[in-house]
Amino acid sequence: MHRKSAINRVLLALTGILMLGTALLVLAGGFGLYRHLRLTPPAGWPLTTPQDVLLDDADRTRWTEEIWWWPTVIAVLAVAVLLALWWLLAQLHRTHPGELSVGDPALDGVELREGALSDAMAADAGHLPGVRRARARVDGSSRRPEAHIDLTLTPDAEPAQALQALCDGPLKRARRTVGRTLPATTRLRATPHQPHRAQ
Repeated sequence: MHRKSAINRVLLALTGILMLGTALLVLAGGFGLYRHLRLTPPAGWPLTTPQDVLLDDADRTRWTEEIWWWPTVIAVLAVAVLLALWWLLAQLHRTHPGELSVGDPALDGVELREGALSDAMAADAGHLPGVRRARARVDGSSRRPEAHIDLTLTPDAEPAQALQALCDGPLKRARRTVGRTLPATTRLRATPHQPHRAQ
């Protein structure tokens, strides 16, 4: 999972939980469920009966005569709007290169999607000696794509040899395909040895 999608899911989940909890509290008070179910809400709990309001007149007008009240309200709302706009623009900003030109110089009208390049690199790296499983993804911008490769090695594999084979094979072919230097980050994982029983 990409970092941005993980942050988005966490923020959406927290927002959803907050909104759902608030809605359930309002419905419980509006329908008088506390009285019907003979539940006693905590002291000071808002909206416990259908006649209750969230903020009474005293609460709503408590600080309106204070000189700091309206500038604070406006500042808080402005910050909330700016944060919402920042989040929206962050969603519109692409973190994937999309289509990549092929060849050097680029072949006119020939493009390669980053997903196809990722799949090809993963399949190519999966056939290297000493590699049990390979995963690859390409992100960044279309001008500066970056490759991220995860290799799971067999127990008897040499990490240095596997890394050299990756650079000389799949990465070199991918760079030749897109006609540019393709910075790569590689993560190596070792498959644990199976325990052997001593005779």
